[in-house]
Amino acid sequence: MRIYIDADAFPNALRSIVFRAADRVQVPFVFVACQPMRLPTSPNVIFELVANAPDAADDWIADAAQVGDLVVTADLPLADRVIEKGACALDPRGECYSHDNIKERLAARDLMESLRDRGLIDGGPPAFNAKNAQVFANRLNQFLQKAAMS
Repeated sequence: MRIYIDADAFPNALRSIVFRAADRVQVPFVFVACQPMRLPTSPNVIFELVANAPDAADDWIADAAQVGDLVVTADLPLADRVIEKGACALDPRGECYSHDNIKERLAARDLMESLRDRGLIDGGPPAFNAKNAQVFANRLNQFLQKAAMS
């Protein structure tokens, strides 16, 4: 099992949570980004630098993810791709994506994008906060505990 982090937009507030988890459970956490980033030196924290091109990190993660892996991303099309491959997907705010809800989330995203493009609404999601970080930490721990029991 590996945990892939779509790192270009990954909240800094979650880094310490995943670094501690990587060392605690001895599972590889692979950060994938198109820009270099500083990560702690650990055999369980891996960095993959991809081309600075649209969707390069998403494509790399979608190709690498396998059944039983976890992908942490806010990118719904990427979540859909990895779910189709049998991996799990978790939003940095702690929402778990699955076959049961991903198509609905994609449709809602497309609708909101269309409304924004027409000027009917503006803005995006609320700012990331401590509650989001706690929900994410709880969901990550649930996934890791479940995986350890398998």
